[in-house]
Amino acid sequence: MRDLLARAAELAAGHRESLPDRPVAPAVDAAALRASFGGPLPKDPSPPSKVLEELARAAEPGLVATAGPRFFGFVVGGSLPAATAADVLATGWDQNGFNAVLSPAAAAAEEVAGGWLKELLGLPPGASTGFVTGGQAANTVGLAAARHHVLAQAGWDVECDGLAGAPRVRIVASEERHATIDRALRLLGFGTRAVEPVPARPDGAIDVAALEAVLAAGSGPVIVCLQAGNVNTGACDDLRAACELAHAHEGWVHVDGAFGLWAAANPGTRALLDGVDLADSWACDGHKWLNVPYDSGFAFCAHPAVHAEAIAYRAAYLTGAGEVSGMGDLTLESSRRARGFAVWAALRELGRDGVAELVGRCCRLARRFAAALAEGGAEIANDVVLNQVLVSFGDDARTDAVIAAVQRDGTCWLGGTTWRGRRHLRISVSNWTTTEADVDRSAAAILRLAAQQRPR
Repeated sequence: MRDLLARAAELAAGHRESLPDRPVAPAVDAAALRASFGGPLPKDPSPPSKVLEELARAAEPGLVATAGPRFFGFVVGGSLPAATAADVLATGWDQNGFNAVLSPAAAAAEEVAGGWLKELLGLPPGASTGFVTGGQAANTVGLAAARHHVLAQAGWDVECDGLAGAPRVRIVASEERHATIDRALRLLGFGTRAVEPVPARPDGAIDVAALEAVLAAGSGPVIVCLQAGNVNTGACDDLRAACELAHAHEGWVHVDGAFGLWAAANPGTRALLDGVDLADSWACDGHKWLNVPYDSGFAFCAHPAVHAEAIAYRAAYLTGAGEVSGMGDLTLESSRRARGFAVWAALRELGRDGVAELVGRCCRLARRFAAALAEGGAEIANDVVLNQVLVSFGDDARTDAVIAAVQRDGTCWLGGTTWRGRRHLRISVSNWTTTEADVDRSAAAILRLAAQQRPR
């Protein structure tokens, strides 16, 4: 086992060391890649060392440098050194993070790391923290807690009686909400037609006056979904004004802050989240701006008892279940890896100032990206308030051609999006290793490729 794990670490380190220089997205022969993994299932066992080498050899041609400094396609980071090593330890320790009986160490790490996270993100210290897989799970858990609370306030036990015959719950959300909100509503039985959409401002943040009008137009149990960090523009809703309005209508406020919630950790962007502590539940990712390994997310709730009542389950064989409202009581999985170790390690490596610097640096690099592209003739469609940049090269066809050319080129990788009816390149700067040189190199490549796409 010692030699095997040492070799695995050597292979992983070699991959990480190659990231600054390798093409971000390799040209992949899908059939050849499948063939390298394929063939009949062997009849006889194989030595673990042989299996490891075969896996590394088969996977290498299909590995994308998403953990590297020039991957700008999604709001994801590349795991920090301490977080990566901690995740290796977590795999080796093989702890089940269901409760403190199964792993006292995992429970302690999550409790401490959860407290640090709430401090950094400006959330109430008494809020509960569920270490989930990512933004989708965090939104689902937060909205499950919301469903439990607003229906209990209306005299309905949704956990026992379901939604059939229940009072209708109003779901009030921006037209710019993230798609994971809609999927959570589907999974929770509300359905997407339950949404009462609220118009957004030109920057993508919710229109507070329109929110007030939508809330006033109805009555009954209500859940209001707000956003910290629009997935296209980075804009944040006016959380203070929106929370006060929602609570005036006795509503529950859930904030989807998958990446934008990290703005609270940096003094230069903290004002964007003024009033964030007034909400009732929050969703956030760790594998985005905190740069921890996949999969890592956080479901916070200002009402820990509600959080546990909505999510927990009991069984006679589950030793320790129900003794402490935490861990498995706050997430959708029973058997889950101990995610808290990597989060704890990342926060110890960075410290408060390191997290603030990471967020601030990514925002500065995003503005540098926008300035370089604008100087080269591109149109920047958004005010770069966080780490998101929207770029157009005229008509949609040319913009899409530039996106495709950039993805083929391999200098950097980014995706496309549709914003206000037009196609744009979408650039997200989230990686702790990205430098000014990476941004300048990437911007030069984009402009070079855009010049080749000019109409003849």
